[in-house]
Amino acid sequence: MRALGSVAVHLQAPASGPLLTRPIKDIDIATRRGSRAAVTDLLIAAGYTPDEMFNTLHGARRLLFYDTNERKLDVFIGEFSMCHVIPITDRLEHDPLTIPLAELLLTKLQIVELNETDQRDIYNLVYHHDVSSGNGYAIEGDFIANLCAKDWGLWRTSKATIERCRINLAGYDLGTEASGSINERLGLLWTAIENTPKTARWRLRSRLGDRMRWYDEPEESGTTK
Repeated sequence: MRALGSVAVHLQAPASGPLLTRPIKDIDIATRRGSRAAVTDLLIAAGYTPDEMFNTLHGARRLLFYDTNERKLDVFIGEFSMCHVIPITDRLEHDPLTIPLAELLLTKLQIVELNETDQRDIYNLVYHHDVSSGNGYAIEGDFIANLCAKDWGLWRTSKATIERCRINLAGYDLGTEASGSINERLGLLWTAIENTPKTARWRLRSRLGDRMRWYDEPEESGTTK
């Protein structure tokens, strides 16, 4: 199992904490397919109570548990499915605590209606980690670009999110150095995404553009995060 969400963003920050603080209201973890029974047994033994109805309906991809204080623990199995589907468990061995940085950032870039806390997470990840090509200790821009090159919808949402984050950066009193670093790395990431050759499937979908909805509503797939 590996962490994602706000817990993972904090774990990937320096010991002094992330650049921008935000509340952590729940825990999100990822595990590979085939681990449902083992994860359920482990969490119950640790004192968590399963949401039986939700887990029966959606347990192939997602499980919900609560601790004694009614704090939620989300388990994503095999993939992260919200506005877009992100494969988050193919490379779990890359980091001992969290899903890889590229996948972690993508779970934020894929949000159509970006809220302020998710925007903070994006700034934190990009500020504390370089954008690189093929370096697992940084945000692998080529990995993100390759996924966007196959999926026009993910490309479209990521574009809007990156643009929004670059515009909204001026609203944070981060100083010239921090703001400049975040803006530069978001720009590098977008350049990598744009320069990656797109698939035939991407080009075919791009012809429809915004005339057809390119994202899922989380509640449509039983995800209400």
